[in-house]
Amino acid sequence: MRVKSATKEHKSATFQIAAAAIFAALVAVATIIFVLPIGATGGYFNLGEIFIYVAALLFGPFVGLFAGTGASIADVVISPGYAPVTFIVKAVEGFLVGFLVKKFSSKIRNFTLCAVFAILIGGFEMVMGYFVFESYMYGYAVALVALPVNVVQMLLGLVIAVSIVHVVLRVFPQFKNYLQGMY
Repeated sequence: MRVKSATKEHKSATFQIAAAAIFAALVAVATIIFVLPIGATGGYFNLGEIFIYVAALLFGPFVGLFAGTGASIADVVISPGYAPVTFIVKAVEGFLVGFLVKKFSSKIRNFTLCAVFAILIGGFEMVMGYFVFESYMYGYAVALVALPVNVVQMLLGLVIAVSIVHVVLRVFPQFKNYLQGMY
């Protein structure tokens, strides 16, 4: 009996590591493919947020954290000065979303509602993380210019990610069993 449990845990850990690597790459590619620069700060609007949220919602905080680090890979290519900050801000964001959706799911039955709350809180961390960094680097007034862009990026990511998760759960109903074991 103990061997089965250890084997199941090993498979789960292997799966989590593989999912983390795949989603970090997806976030990097999605971030690089669509870039709208914010001239005042050197930052940019991108679509990588979507896959951070999808990873965190489907696979939890560990995968969400590593998916978030994929954005810093993109920053090395697009805006290197942001890479260290992005590494921290997006990793924390992905972890928070995965952690919070898990916590909320134990108290609220509606997965969509849990996902929305988790993303709003994790997204708020992202928005504020960049706001603090940009305030320090460029001044408060310049940071205010980027603030609405980051809010829109978070909200767009929320809408698209929650939609993708619903499609995944419809197309792969067996995935619900995996989620039920996780939440």
